[in-house]
Formats: sequence, C-alpha cells, structure tokens
Amino acid sequence: MKFMEISNGLSIYEHYKLDAEEENTPQKYFFIFNEKDLLLIDNEVPLLNSLMDIGIEEEDIKNNIFMGQFHDKDTYVIGLDLDEESKMKFIESHEGFEFVFLAKVFDINEEIYLLGGRATQLIDWDNNHKYCGKCGAETIYSETEKGAKLCPECGFTSFTRISPAIITSIIKEEVNQEGKVENKLLMARHSYYENIRYSLIAGFMEAGETIEEALKREVKEEVGINVKDLEYFGSQSWPFPNSLMIGIICKYDSGEVKVDGNEITKAEWFKKEDIEFDGYQLSIAYKLIQNFIDNY
Repeated sequence: MKFMEISNGLSIYEHYKLDAEEENTPQKYFFIFNEKDLLLIDNEVPLLNSLMDIGIEEEDIKNNIFMGQFHDKDTYVIGLDLDEESKMKFIESHEGFEFVFLAKVFDINEEIYLLGGRATQLIDWDNNHKYCGKCGAETIYSETEKGAKLCPECGFTSFTRISPAIITSIIKEEVNQEGKVENKLLMARHSYYENIRYSLIAGFMEAGETIEEALKREVKEEVGINVKDLEYFGSQSWPFPNSLMIGIICKYDSGEVKVDGNEITKAEWFKKEDIEFDGYQLSIAYKLIQNFIDNY
C-alpha cells in the first residue's frame, strides 16, 4: 500500500539539517515565538545577523535553542515572554512584522510551518524539563546527545517528547431506500472543541498498546462500537503541543453508537454529500475525510 503524503509530499528535511553543527554563519534564521505565535517579517522567517537587529534584548528571551541549519544557515528557536501590550508595541514599531498563530502559517508557507512545528515543540520540551524529574536538580543541555537534557547530579537524560495518537475514519456500508449500498462516515462532536462541530474519533495511545489496540479501545470507549479491517493511511506531526497523529481507515463491525458523554457528546453516520468539516485543512482529519469523499 502507498502511504498518504499528508503535507503535499514536502519533507521537513528538504532544506533542513537536524544534525548540523553550529558554524556561527554570518546570518542566521530565527524561529521566534511568543506562545504559539510565530514572528514573520513580510511572511518570511527572520534572517538576521543577530536578534539585536530587530531590537530583541536578552531580557526578552525565555528560550534560545540551536536547532540545526536551514538553507545552510545556523537556525535558532527563540521563545519570548511578552505580554499583549509589549507584543503590540514590538509589532507596531516594525513594518512588515506579524505574529501568526502556527496553524495559520501553513497557508503562508508550508515549509516554514513544518520547521515551526519542530521549533515550538523544542520550546515546550525546554520549558517542561528545566529540572530533573528524578532528583529535582536543574538540568543542562547534553554535549553528546542532540535534543537532550542531562541532570548533572544523577545523570538522568530527558529527550524531546512525542505523544503518539490515533485518528480514524470509520466507514459503514448501509443499504438505502433504493436498495443500493452506500458508505457512511462516523463523525463525532467533541466536548473540547469550541469551533469544530464534527470531526473524527481520535485519542492518545496508552503504554504497552499497539496502534491497532489503541484504535479499537478508543473507538469502543468513545462511541461503543467495534471496528475491523484497519488500514494505515498516513501520519502527521501535530505540534499542539507535541502529538504524532497516526491516521487509520477502518470499517464498522458491530454494535450501536453510544457516546461516552464525556469526550464525545454526539456521533452520527454521514453520507458524503452531508459532510461539513470546519477544522484546519492542513490536518490529517481533513485528509481522512476528503479521502472518504473521494474514494468511497
């Protein structure tokens, strides 16, 4: 089976070297975040001699992490800690400056979005591993392991964290009033989404599970049915904050839809012409839904 290319075939490694050594190149790329918003200058990532070029002072910086080379330039992740007033003053004092929510960067420049996804996950990891989880001592960056923090007291090493999660399109064959077989897609209303009415069943994997076991458990827990004929669709990094989404297509097997009332408040079978999805088109959920519309 050919795996689905979620990001239009574009790889994060097209012009990016994760394992490159710091070379102190004359100009450097800076992925500058304030919370989940990425600084773009005329819709591009800043290429600067130093952060001082755009008036960022040392006291403004919360995170400063070397992340490899982009287009053969040293590249850094910068986390700022600006309140709303300071952020607005910074933007208004520079023409062409804009802080853009990372998910919206996809529509501006997909390559920047992919690298920005890695960058924001490094910030999340840096913020959550300032102290050793075993003894509480302050951690330092490892000199031998890239993307790792080392405890100088007990030697415990913490790597960047990825949280795998499954997401699935569940397809059911039904006979309509004309006696013809038609396919329907199960879509659910999630309690934690404010702006998305219906999406797909998804959930995080538990320790010790296979992907197949996680999918069947999540579906049973959330909507009470059994599924079969699992087929791998594709995967996607989802840096909100650090998920790896694993897309699976499966078929309805047995049981009646009964939502858990906690994560899922409603679930229905939709014919393709009745589907409306108001989530991000960059998401693997959108790709799975579109695959159902196009091929079933």
